Amino acid sequence: MAKDVKIEQLWIPDSLDAPDAADFLAAVEVGRKVRMATWGSDDLAYGPLEKLLEFEDPYERQLILVAKVDGEIVGTVDIALPLTDHLDLAEFTLDILPEFQRQGVGRRLLEAAEQLARGEGRTMILVDTNHPGASLDEFEQALLVPGTGLGFVPLESREVEFAQKTGYTLQHIEQFSACSLPLDSKLVADLQAEAEEANNGRYRLHHWTDRCPDRWLEAVAALENQAGADVDPDLDVPVEQDMVFDGGILREAEDVAIAQGRRTVVTAVEHLASGSLVGLTTITVLAHRADVVFQDDTLVLQEHRGNKLGLLIKVANMERLTEQFPDARVIYTWNAPDNRYLLTVNQQLGFRIAGVTGIWQKELPQLRSSTS
Repeated sequence: MAKDVKIEQLWIPDSLDAPDAADFLAAVEVGRKVRMATWGSDDLAYGPLEKLLEFEDPYERQLILVAKVDGEIVGTVDIALPLTDHLDLAEFTLDILPEFQRQGVGRRLLEAAEQLARGEGRTMILVDTNHPGASLDEFEQALLVPGTGLGFVPLESREVEFAQKTGYTLQHIEQFSACSLPLDSKLVADLQAEAEEANNGRYRLHHWTDRCPDRWLEAVAALENQAGADVDPDLDVPVEQDMVFDGGILREAEDVAIAQGRRTVVTAVEHLASGSLVGLTTITVLAHRADVVFQDDTLVLQEHRGNKLGLLIKVANMERLTEQFPDARVIYTWNAPDNRYLLTVNQQLGFRIAGVTGIWQKELPQLRSSTS
């Protein structure tokens, strides 16, 4: 047990060169070191400026608690409180330096975060655990399968033991994959030919970066809403959507991304006979790190599946990404393990499994009113 662990809320500075920014920079560095230890690289770590810009997100309030030992930050828990929907929810990201793990630091931080969330009226907590591919092989004899029955996490891993001991239940698994860029030119030509043969000239691609053209704005909103209403197997990440999109909301979301310095590369597909958009795919480029990019949603409407449109738009969008952002060397994505369609498309493109993320849930008892 680590002695004299002090838990406090992290001060968020106005800028990285402010006199009071030292603790913020130290907290971001804890996150980087934890990701280095987990994944063998810091590709998934926030840079300091990227993290600072996160606090300006109008869709969720962010707080960070830190654990200090002898005045040094040895652990952090990021707390995200959605502001537009899921108002009972809080999402935690818990990071403890490897040398301070199994010493009670994580438990102290988690308890403090739960208390803070409960005080904010949040009763449902989500937290994740990350498991690189090598660890899945190491623990393959003892598996924990979520209630969905799809995927698993290694039962005997430290992260799983900790989540269970602190009262969390495994809800679902997301498969984490990586693909090197740029794509091989022969592979691109072969995949494009395969997809174009399947759609037989019935569709047309459209591309944009950062801002949707006015002519397609309401069509994209309708596409997002229809995909959200379905249990959509063509989503890279499962939809859990209360918000109804319209053109105004999409423009606001674009403004937020631009304010955070993020770039968004989009390819959409139009059904020529009806003139309607029936699918789109999006890649996000971070503000201060152009070498690592992220595949976001891929949507294809139910009635247009079976025409290899997912393959068509993803190949085209990854090619556009390489043209616009030639420094991009790797693209990451998360998928539900039952998303066989997109997992197959991703495999064709060269994505390889890097690991899994377990999503854990805990319901907190509501605070009782002091009046009877």
